[in-house]
Amino acid sequence: MSIEPITGRYATVQIEGRPQRIYFEEAGSGRPVLCLHTAGADTRQWRHLMNDAAVTRSHRLIAFDMPWHGKSLPPEGFEREEYLLTTGTYIATVLAVCETLGLERPVLAGCSMGGRIALQLAALHPERFSGFIAIEASDFQPAWYDIDWFDRPDAHGGQMGAALVSANISPYAPETERWNTLWMFMASGPGVFRGDLSFYTRDDSLTGRLDRIDTARTPVHLLVGAYDLTCTPADAERTAAAIPGATCTVMDELGHFPMSEHPEGFRPFFIDALARMTAEREAVA
Repeated sequence: MSIEPITGRYATVQIEGRPQRIYFEEAGSGRPVLCLHTAGADTRQWRHLMNDAAVTRSHRLIAFDMPWHGKSLPPEGFEREEYLLTTGTYIATVLAVCETLGLERPVLAGCSMGGRIALQLAALHPERFSGFIAIEASDFQPAWYDIDWFDRPDAHGGQMGAALVSANISPYAPETERWNTLWMFMASGPGVFRGDLSFYTRDDSLTGRLDRIDTARTPVHLLVGAYDLTCTPADAERTAAAIPGATCTVMDELGHFPMSEHPEGFRPFFIDALARMTAEREAVA
């Protein structure tokens, strides 16, 4: 038996005037990298990279469960409200976590809805970060599914969510990690995946903000899996082309959840993305 180097703790964070008990994990030392999970999931998606000594030797990886997700509780009084994530609340959450944990201009690495909010923050709050790695991210993604199916009384929301995302996992993903990834969606709280997808498919579009992103100040690199049918390579490349100076890499044999579904396949792309953040920062300096 071996003990992993990941440590987990809780912090009370003020988000839009409400105290929220947030669970976060971290590993490594050096330049901070704040990692955001996908819709309906949690920090476990990042566990492989947080256990990778080649990554954590020079980077401090921090990942947190959004409120309502994983080990983070919903806010007090949640039983009287509907969870629908918005751009404003998501931005406030990320900034509040950075402030509470004392993170000074970390690299922000987010996947799916985390990649979307990374691009929003690149446009609206670039001064708070030193670079952005937007994974499976685009300016806007219309739904090809009906999110209300996740909240039907005659269907299991967790199983519905897992069935939906299973089509977004690469056929090259190891079977064990495919099912570990699906389990997170099966275990998601009632209505949580639906509330995240409301943000992802209905909330603020980035289309009118991409030209505000200044990659001379904060580098932006997009990563997209060749087998992602929600955010396709064409979607990510279109978005990167609209951001002067942004770069984009299509990852062969990977899908929508690369750090979780196929960690060994994702590893070199993530290490390259981190190197781009450092190289471009030094070039600007």
